[in-house]
Amino acid sequence: MLDATGAAQALSEIGYLLRQDPKEKFRAQAFSSASWAIALERYDLEALRKDGRLDVIPGVGAGIAKVLTELLETGTSRYLDRLREQTGQPRRDDESSIDLSHYRGDIHSHTKWSDGRATMLDMARAAQKLGYRYLGITDHSPRIKVVNGLGPERLAAQAKELAEVQSELPDLALLQGIEVDILEDGSLDLPDAVLELLDVVIASPHVKLRQEAPAMTERMMRAVSNPHVDVIGHPTGRRPGSREGASYDVELVFKAAAKNGVALEIDCDPARMDLSPEHARLAAECGCLFSLDADAHAPPEFAYVPMAAWMAERAGIPEGRILNFLELDELTAALR
Repeated sequence: MLDATGAAQALSEIGYLLRQDPKEKFRAQAFSSASWAIALERYDLEALRKDGRLDVIPGVGAGIAKVLTELLETGTSRYLDRLREQTGQPRRDDESSIDLSHYRGDIHSHTKWSDGRATMLDMARAAQKLGYRYLGITDHSPRIKVVNGLGPERLAAQAKELAEVQSELPDLALLQGIEVDILEDGSLDLPDAVLELLDVVIASPHVKLRQEAPAMTERMMRAVSNPHVDVIGHPTGRRPGSREGASYDVELVFKAAAKNGVALEIDCDPARMDLSPEHARLAAECGCLFSLDADAHAPPEFAYVPMAAWMAERAGIPEGRILNFLELDELTAALR
């Protein structure tokens, strides 16, 4: 029988596929919202189905309730199968199976130190409640002014707060990191002398995503070659249904990332879903490691991971290639 996580993933995939058509923007948002509600609250879906009360779930109207009922009764959805066929993204025989009970922690999150909407303590408590062993605090670097990013002085101040929160929650390991911008020439938004002091460095493309492909390729190649970079965050910068991702020689970049031990992120934020399953499969074939993260800006957004883990499964990625399934000592070793 399909559990809440499986149902959330199915609705999440429907929302993702609907985003391929700009005219379906609002229906896509409805399915994603319903998926999030299920992943967040872990409703007893079978009891609600038997009582005819699936519509008590926020975002679930008559149409989504019908899809959800079929999922619960049969484990499949004709609507989802039809969307897969229409978008040319069918299920594959070689998909992997991921058990989220083995998920040890999220290494990409934001707090009020930059553009997050919760304190570090609130984020850490939420992670601990989920049973996480570790949490990466990776606020933004200063390049994009509106996110109030952290330079060297504020990182030092944040480290003091992190130590205080860590003393309050000794069972959760807090990793101080940064989501640093990949600048137009491929350099990073903070100097090496700062980056080398951090536990985890996520380098992400945020601006100038419409660079010509050769220049963008050079930019990304320089980033994956930086010895302080651990993860490339949302590697194309895409927003399905609203913004195309950057265009570059992904195979060349993926092979360089694999050679340098730099993981590629599958960002589970429904607005991003980046890497796509197709790009993630190519990256897996190139030998890459991965990071499966919520990119959470508030505690409820940790629910993005159970919503979107289907993307890693669709790409055929085993748990052993995903950083978040490592124990803490294995993770710290992998983060060089």
